[in-house]
Amino acid sequence: MTRSTAAARAEVSGRSDLLGELERLKELTRDGIDPAATERQHAKGKLTARERIQRLLDAGSFTEVEPLRRHRATGFGMEAKRPHTDGVVGGWGTVGGRTIFVYAHDFRIFGGALGEAHAEKIHKIIDLALAAGAPLVSLNDGAGARIQEGVGALAGYGGIFQRNTKASGVIPQISVMLGPCAGGAAYSPALTDFVFVVRDISQMFITGPDVVRAVTGEDVTLEELGGADIHAAVSGVAHFVYDDEESCLADVRFLLSLLPSNNRELPPDAPNTDPVDRYCHSLAETVPVEANRAYDVCEVISELVDDGEFLEVHAAWAANLVCAFARLDGHVVGIVANQPSVMAGVLDIKASEKGARFVQFCDAFNIPLITLVDVPGFLPGVDQEHDGIIRRGAKLLYAYCNATVPRISVVLRKAYGGAYIVMDSRSIGADIALAWPTNEIAVMGPEAAVNVIHRRELDVAPDPDQLRLRRIDEYRTALAHPYYAAERGLIDDVIDPRDTRATLIRSVEMLRRKDAALPRRKHGNPPQ
Repeated sequence: MTRSTAAARAEVSGRSDLLGELERLKELTRDGIDPAATERQHAKGKLTARERIQRLLDAGSFTEVEPLRRHRATGFGMEAKRPHTDGVVGGWGTVGGRTIFVYAHDFRIFGGALGEAHAEKIHKIIDLALAAGAPLVSLNDGAGARIQEGVGALAGYGGIFQRNTKASGVIPQISVMLGPCAGGAAYSPALTDFVFVVRDISQMFITGPDVVRAVTGEDVTLEELGGADIHAAVSGVAHFVYDDEESCLADVRFLLSLLPSNNRELPPDAPNTDPVDRYCHSLAETVPVEANRAYDVCEVISELVDDGEFLEVHAAWAANLVCAFARLDGHVVGIVANQPSVMAGVLDIKASEKGARFVQFCDAFNIPLITLVDVPGFLPGVDQEHDGIIRRGAKLLYAYCNATVPRISVVLRKAYGGAYIVMDSRSIGADIALAWPTNEIAVMGPEAAVNVIHRRELDVAPDPDQLRLRRIDEYRTALAHPYYAAERGLIDDVIDPRDTRATLIRSVEMLRRKDAALPRRKHGNPPQ
């Protein structure tokens, strides 16, 4: 055997050894260093980080970033514990063929706690998502900052928060809570656009039950303090709540299918088989003529949109206002609607904040807004006034006034006072304002108006009840009849409810190339 032949064989053998070592390392990062940790994760009814990514992304599409990253911390025995990935798996893949960036905390490694290397990996994923103009999904299951790394871990969170804020309104950001999220870590999901939670495994809080008990004496469990249903129905932190991870991740995929990749694109269209000119025969029966009778506005939405399918946001919180994504002739729209079956559809603090956040998101990502109006006014009460209904209710007004996307409003029935103005009326910039023949637009309801206008006359009348009925009829005929606003140009048209779907689709199509610009400024200063 010649020297050159021997050298060649040695080179091949050395290359084979290197490739073998690489494959062993990759296998170790995929499977984890401790099979028992995987078993413990499954025993809790939880998937591992990689299993979650597999369910989120299209099969075989995931490309991992920095799988061999390790921390360089010393002290407290950290030198002997340097697993690859450092407890977070990140990279990119596709959902429905469109690029998505994702990172997932791996609870099997340091309990998913964040250290310097862990944070830098997340920073890189967010930076790449911004550079590529693609949505970001975080799968959260971590124990907060890694105590052994001290202030370096805290600085890592600061870098995440700064990037979440920089990406706000540029790319969609979705947080999926699949385990604990405590302390400062909870602020990253709060800075993103949508938060998904799963019952029994998701917990979010700034201070845990032990600290609460020590400081305030209150005895509270993890679920009572920051469980999934608490954040979905009480605090409003969570937008969507589920019973299991599989259905949660399936709806994350569905939401992504409705959103553009970034703020420079329109939402993706989808083929539509629901007739554009379909008559909505049931609407006249769904919405009662009587202004004080309740109905479920979700039935109206279902009748109007393609195939009756829509995704409601914050369904369990501030249920007196419905916010949802849907399609009209395959085009994505955002729908805001008063819900007469809950608190008569009145606007209060929570509903105003819920609606404002949704309107701002739609405006940021080029999603046309459809507003269905049936509102008796703002909720009166000492608590509402003292809690700031003036400044907090103004958030919804500000959001609508600031929105430059196509805006179409439909008054289904009553629309009274300041709440009528706030619900995207013509006077604050709605492009198309429509109404049904059941509309009643006025400063206040006829009954309340008569009690104010004719108070003295009613006080001395021999038959005040009969006089009140007559004056109510006069007020309604003079100021609250269905065509009063149309006669003054505040309504573009009064339409047959059965034609609503077709009219909305034509209006959205007409406005698809709307070009509106706000005055040049660094940013507005919305009410807080």
